[in-house]
Amino acid sequence: MVFSSLTFLFAFLPLTLIFYYLMPNNKAKNVVILISGIVFYAWGEPLYVFAMLMSTAIDYFAGIIIHHNDDKPKVRTACLLVSLLMNLGLLGTFKYLGFIIDSFNAWFGLEITNPDLPLPIGISFFTFQSMSYTIDLYRRNIKVQKNPVSFIGFVSLFPQLVAGPIVRYEDIQNEIDNRTLSEKMVGEGISRFITGLGKKVLIANNIGMLWTTVKETAAFDYSQLSVVTAWLGILAFTFQIFFDFSGYSDMAIGLGRMMGFKFPENFDYPYMSHSISEFWRRWHMTLGSWFKSYIYIPLGGNRKGKVRTIINLLIVWTVTGIWHGASWNFMLWGAYFGVLIVLERLFLGKVLEKIPPFFSWLYTFILVVLGWVLFEAIDQKNVDIVLMFDQVFTYIGAMFGANGVFMDDFATSAIMNYGIMFAICILGSSDLIKMFVNFVKDKAPQWVQYSGPVVQMGVMLAAVAYLSTATYNPFLYFNF
Repeated sequence: MVFSSLTFLFAFLPLTLIFYYLMPNNKAKNVVILISGIVFYAWGEPLYVFAMLMSTAIDYFAGIIIHHNDDKPKVRTACLLVSLLMNLGLLGTFKYLGFIIDSFNAWFGLEITNPDLPLPIGISFFTFQSMSYTIDLYRRNIKVQKNPVSFIGFVSLFPQLVAGPIVRYEDIQNEIDNRTLSEKMVGEGISRFITGLGKKVLIANNIGMLWTTVKETAAFDYSQLSVVTAWLGILAFTFQIFFDFSGYSDMAIGLGRMMGFKFPENFDYPYMSHSISEFWRRWHMTLGSWFKSYIYIPLGGNRKGKVRTIINLLIVWTVTGIWHGASWNFMLWGAYFGVLIVLERLFLGKVLEKIPPFFSWLYTFILVVLGWVLFEAIDQKNVDIVLMFDQVFTYIGAMFGANGVFMDDFATSAIMNYGIMFAICILGSSDLIKMFVNFVKDKAPQWVQYSGPVVQMGVMLAAVAYLSTATYNPFLYFNF
């Protein structure tokens, strides 16, 4: 079944919020959250919703046992291990088993049958979210949640269930049973939701069509691409993935505000970064925070000397790549950024601090774009790592003139058709719009300030009109 979360949002969100607002207290509201979350997930995954509920139930009971055996470390540890093995086993079975089988078949000439299990939507998000609860409870960082409705509601909270941000229990533990709603929060939530919808539908979808055209036309043979076409294609994906994912994060954060929750921020203008380390402090911040808390620090972080710090960083970034998908390119993509961050730790960071800001920004942006080539410009169905490298290096070679053609007719057409959209992407990925909005709030006449809701209504209507006619509406991070 093709999953369309936006279809769900427009069909069921008004009714869900009406029921939610009519409930007299948070306990009743949590029942609405639980039911709506299950319906939301079952809309696209009518079978795998049970996998999500199983994961949640095991973590709930593991938490209860951990709580009641505070003086029995072996029991606590056993419950934690059950939670980790179950969640990681679920993730490994559905996300990585087929890739592992295909790799072994290719390497050793075997004929093991690949079960080719469909990937449950957002499995990497809800397993990490649920695991964080038992880990933090084991560490005594949070209090146990005894109410099963509240706990299942936490995991199945539909605004961020399938594509983040990754909301840990400690992020909203005080709001699950004791949150308050105000007209201001609802208004802020609506504004944030519309912003995210516009970013996803009006920008990501449109600029993404260029990258899709480049990739499908080339059919992963990039030896004929001109320099300009190669750059336009990967820049289109660079902006597509940002506006797609940050747009969905904005929608999730906005919906959370409309329901009384303050979800953590997930993006902070990452393409304005002046180092790779800074980029990853600004990109998918909840994932970075998760890996730091549950992998990097337990490994020793930077507390055990320079060599151990380097090893820990490389481990974390390789795992970060693996988290994104079952393909060699994701693992190497993570390792690529891990090596860059290690180099910045060792000496490159000091160099970047001394050179003019424009050049440190250019260094960062180009390396990020090259990373997106490794991330996206390959046939992920092929487990041949040699072919993968050939596709990556052929594309990068095309970007720097290896094919001997600087400009072709496709590039000329793309500039004419997408030039304005690229300008919007550049503007929207910087903080210039935010600065302008703050200036208007502080300095502009009051009648100008009232134009904000009018603009947002225009964005909303345009997005709805686009969705009603468009056939190209991918959600990139549902695959993760």
